[in-house]
Amino acid sequence: MVTVGELMKQDLVTVDTGTSVVDAAKLMKACKVGSVLVSQKDRIVGIVTESDIVRKFVGADRVAYFIPVESIMSSPVLGIEARRPITEAADMMNKHRTRHLGVTKAGAIVGVVSVRDFLQPVAVDDF
Repeated sequence: MVTVGELMKQDLVTVDTGTSVVDAAKLMKACKVGSVLVSQKDRIVGIVTESDIVRKFVGADRVAYFIPVESIMSSPVLGIEARRPITEAADMMNKHRTRHLGVTKAGAIVGVVSVRDFLQPVAVDDF
């Protein structure tokens, strides 16, 4: 069984509340990630994804440079324990119509898993 913890990205990319959506998008590009976690006072309060930027910023014709990430973030971050199987994560993503989940250990977010991570090669025997 392949677990969420085996596929998650451990290098968390975060921005503070008040960061502009444009700056968050630039950071995502620089770090080659599809999402950033939004923090406030050292606590994760949301997540901004590529889809959020396209649908809630660009697609909504929000042209002002300084639109803060908290105006488009998803909150709270949906989480799944690192020890859970990826099939459970896929079911959760499907149910909540999301492509990213926070990965938790003892209630704290320690990574992020996305549908893109499910494309990593795994042996059929692992399922």
